[in-house]
Amino acid sequence: MSEEAPKADTAVRMVQAVALKRLATEGGFAVDERTGDKMIQALQGIVDALEARWSALQAFGQAPPMSDTATAKWVSDVMVKTASDERGLLTQLTRAKAELPTYIEAIKLAQENYRSQDGETGTTLRRHRAEQA
Repeated sequence: MSEEAPKADTAVRMVQAVALKRLATEGGFAVDERTGDKMIQALQGIVDALEARWSALQAFGQAPPMSDTATAKWVSDVMVKTASDERGLLTQLTRAKAELPTYIEAIKLAQENYRSQDGETGTTLRRHRAEQA
């Protein structure tokens, strides 16, 4: 697979996060309080776990201590490149850490949309009942 494919995947994911936030901003995405809170709690848990372990995770971007043999140096280099290339664990976790807050913001906006829509629906129903009486 070419290097362009992972970059395209990353761009698509980020566009999706931004698009979801834009959709919520424009009122096209709504979620009730309880469901939104559970979604936010799950995403925030991931963000918090990443933050708590971030310094330890950074070790994946450094050569592990190994012997001075040519093979050990080669393995060490491969390990670092694998962790930090376009599809590497460290790369993906860095992207997730950057993208997840956008999803959280979108959900919060969607909760506001739900409250607004719910309030408008209640007002419409009360008005309709008053007109029927």
